[in-house]
Amino acid sequence: MLKKKSLGQHFLNSPQIVKDIVSAGNVNKDNVVLEIGPGEGVLTEKLLETGAHIISIEKDDRLIPELQKRFSKEISLKQLELIHADVLDVGITHITKDKYKLVANIPYYITGQIMRMFLESDAQPTSMTLLIQKEVADRIVARDGKESLLSLSIKIFGEPKIIRTVGRGAFTPQPNVDSAVINIENINKNRLGGVKEELFFKVIHSGFAHKRKQLLPNLSSIYKRGDLADVFKKCEINEKARAEDLGLETWIKLCKEISI
Repeated sequence: MLKKKSLGQHFLNSPQIVKDIVSAGNVNKDNVVLEIGPGEGVLTEKLLETGAHIISIEKDDRLIPELQKRFSKEISLKQLELIHADVLDVGITHITKDKYKLVANIPYYITGQIMRMFLESDAQPTSMTLLIQKEVADRIVARDGKESLLSLSIKIFGEPKIIRTVGRGAFTPQPNVDSAVINIENINKNRLGGVKEELFFKVIHSGFAHKRKQLLPNLSSIYKRGDLADVFKKCEINEKARAEDLGLETWIKLCKEISI
């Protein structure tokens, strides 16, 4: 079947990578697993072998009949729910009210949207195991030691870890970039420590507004510079620091002081 460029389709063709994804997600028979974009069902098949209850959401109407045929037994036994929809248009609470894990090989062009949608939801997954662009995975874990809007937006909700890298040859057709399996565990909203989500994201977005500027001038666009100087002292932040230099805990302290 020809792949739809508009859907960013690159189907996984490596059995070992599929096994590694399922293993990284620690999927077992007691789990409910949400899979986004099952494609031709390679990952779906391995997920079903664990005995877990699988909910697969596929947007491409050409693939639905193929998946229905391939997994007719599992669908009839109600182990597999196949939903024909765009996941970005479906409310998570309408999909499942049970605790669930998210395991997927998602289209790269909606990686950010998918992560925000599920991590910021009131119906968060307990964990996320995703095959994404390697460059994005490196930024999420701050492999270079520098935080970013992306890394902080993930770490405020969970603990990201790169499981393995994946070469371009593991896909059909081959993408133009390498990939990585990333696992985000212990997903919750407790790390906010009472800080409102809106405030946290307002502060970090302001902090990273101008990358070449230091943090203090960036935040001065929304808060009084004199007040910020006192806050920086309380949080032990160097006035010449840049946004990328601050770890998550320092950002949380900063938000708490600003909100007082």
